[in-house]
Amino acid sequence: MFRHNYFMKLCPLIAAVLFASLDGSLFRVPAAEAGALQLVPPDWQLGVLTNGQNVAVTFGLTNRSDQAVKIADVDTSCRCTSVLKSPAEIPPHGHGVVELNFNSSRSDGVVTQMVVVETADGQNITGQICAFVTPAPGAKTVAPWIPDRGDGTYQNPVLFADYSDPDAVRVGDDFYLVSSSFHVAPGLPILHSKDLVNWTIINHVFAVQPPADHFSVVRHGEGVWAPAIRFHAGRFWIFYPDPDYGIYFTTATNPAGEWTPPQLVQAGKGIIDPCPFWDDDGQPYLVHGWAKSRAGIANRLTLHKLSADGTRVLDAGKVIIDGNTIPNWTTLEGPKLYKRHGYYYVFAPSGGVTGGYQAVFRATNIYGPYEHRVVLDQGRTAINGPHQGAWVDTPAGENWFLHFQDRGAYGRVVHLEPMIWRDDGWPVIGSDPDHTGKGEPVAVWAKPKVGRSDPPATPQTSDEFGGEELGLQWQWNANPQDGWASFSARPGFLRLASVPAPPTRGDGLPANNSLYDAPNFLLLKFPAPEFTVATALQFSPAAAGEFAGLTVFGFDYARLGLLKTAAGLRLVYVVNPGANRGAKEREVAGVDATNSAVYLRVTVSRGARCQFAYSFDDQTFTAIGEPFKASGDRWIGAKVGVIASAPATATRTGHADFDWFRVTPATP
Repeated sequence: MFRHNYFMKLCPLIAAVLFASLDGSLFRVPAAEAGALQLVPPDWQLGVLTNGQNVAVTFGLTNRSDQAVKIADVDTSCRCTSVLKSPAEIPPHGHGVVELNFNSSRSDGVVTQMVVVETADGQNITGQICAFVTPAPGAKTVAPWIPDRGDGTYQNPVLFADYSDPDAVRVGDDFYLVSSSFHVAPGLPILHSKDLVNWTIINHVFAVQPPADHFSVVRHGEGVWAPAIRFHAGRFWIFYPDPDYGIYFTTATNPAGEWTPPQLVQAGKGIIDPCPFWDDDGQPYLVHGWAKSRAGIANRLTLHKLSADGTRVLDAGKVIIDGNTIPNWTTLEGPKLYKRHGYYYVFAPSGGVTGGYQAVFRATNIYGPYEHRVVLDQGRTAINGPHQGAWVDTPAGENWFLHFQDRGAYGRVVHLEPMIWRDDGWPVIGSDPDHTGKGEPVAVWAKPKVGRSDPPATPQTSDEFGGEELGLQWQWNANPQDGWASFSARPGFLRLASVPAPPTRGDGLPANNSLYDAPNFLLLKFPAPEFTVATALQFSPAAAGEFAGLTVFGFDYARLGLLKTAAGLRLVYVVNPGANRGAKEREVAGVDATNSAVYLRVTVSRGARCQFAYSFDDQTFTAIGEPFKASGDRWIGAKVGVIASAPATATRTGHADFDWFRVTPATP
């Protein structure tokens, strides 16, 4: 029979094969073998399909032995069907056929389906088909925020979600973006685009954040700060800082595949925002900033030589730019180092997260002295603090700049700005109507000229839980533990175990009737200024005090769901404003539950105001409680998701089954 760990082991391989072939060409997956039996996929694999297609694919079975092989069972993934066409017993050196129905109707993006053949002697042999699924012709992308306007222009932000401190790189015709992820897991997300406007999540660098024990509990605001991604010598390189441990690096030949375990390049506190650079002579360097909260210094940029393999710094470093010597400059950080026409350029933000600006420094020697200009600020726009990001070019020679804007509860959303190089060798980012050399953000602009027009795409949000692992949009509040989530316990559903709440906060004080430091919140980023989330829950608790439901999480959080009491099940709406300051939860509304199945919904309106509602029939929804004002967590935006919890003292607990989780434009 089908085993859950087949997918866990094979998904990286599938992704690697797929994303090496997104140009639409066909690609192959090798035959699989088990004992005497060989399972041969068709001599072609699926490239790009349209949403809604059903394709019958046949696998060949070959018995290479002198003995007959009996087939005990054939199973598949993703709710598709398979048929052992002939025969149930493969004669010596004989052949059989398995037909798999590939269904692409459940999602857009990466879809995989597998067939597992079990022989009578208990051996399993597995084959897979994978494809990239695009929306059907004429279909409208159902997402609450779509940056691609469909007329050759785009609107900012291109990522209306908390992809903080973005950095990006182009390799061929493909663009890859990374961002901070702080304390959550999986961490260090990698996004892919063909045009800098339409982005999807393709991977995370790690599933468990190092050090694993440290991040097994919630560490608000710690972990992965501003990373940098580069492509050098046929490999992708990511350097990222943990402000409490130092600078790590990791590499991969395929960004959608497996990354090397993060390795410390430079240990120390307060070393942040690293960026590697390889000079023309092959010498690698590393530039970084400083966090005053850990190092006691800030507002300066330090340069080191790196070893050829990138595994260590070779010197104590030299301060090449000191913001303290520039009048009224503060919080100089986030450097990105480039070289153009004989000049070294350091793109670096200053002025702070909410009201900062983007500066560029240049010198003919990598160690300076550097001159500088401010090349982007808010100007006359409503886009506060446009800064910290990445310069990328296109194959056609256009220049663009990706940066973040702090939007409070929505986190740090990502904007795309046009960029030009003036004749005097300085860049201008954004629109510069007065020709001052300093740009301001654009709201709408012509899309980059990349020679193609793909359907609109946005980072994944909704999840039908029809696969065998969590979608890439999901993150836990800490490193996950075995048994928290399962897809095999009830196929087609996400089963969450009711995890006992931590008895203490992260600082060791009593938790005080609060889940703020519960590691098992399963969350995704707010994806738009307005949107609706709905989910279907079936609850099977074992202990009084168990809860399962829908949540909006941040410094202040709220949750709506089912609670097991001594008298039975209740539907309760609980809020905890000031959770990060040690406040207690309070129930503000509740009703007796008519059964253990319920539909839960939250509609987020502008200003991050969240109205929760419930239904017992998925037809009529009843609002509950007053609208809740969402807030961000430490350095990150608010998130929405699900949780199943139990009292800290519970020894026997139950579970919750979620049938689907859907994110749509806001429902009135």
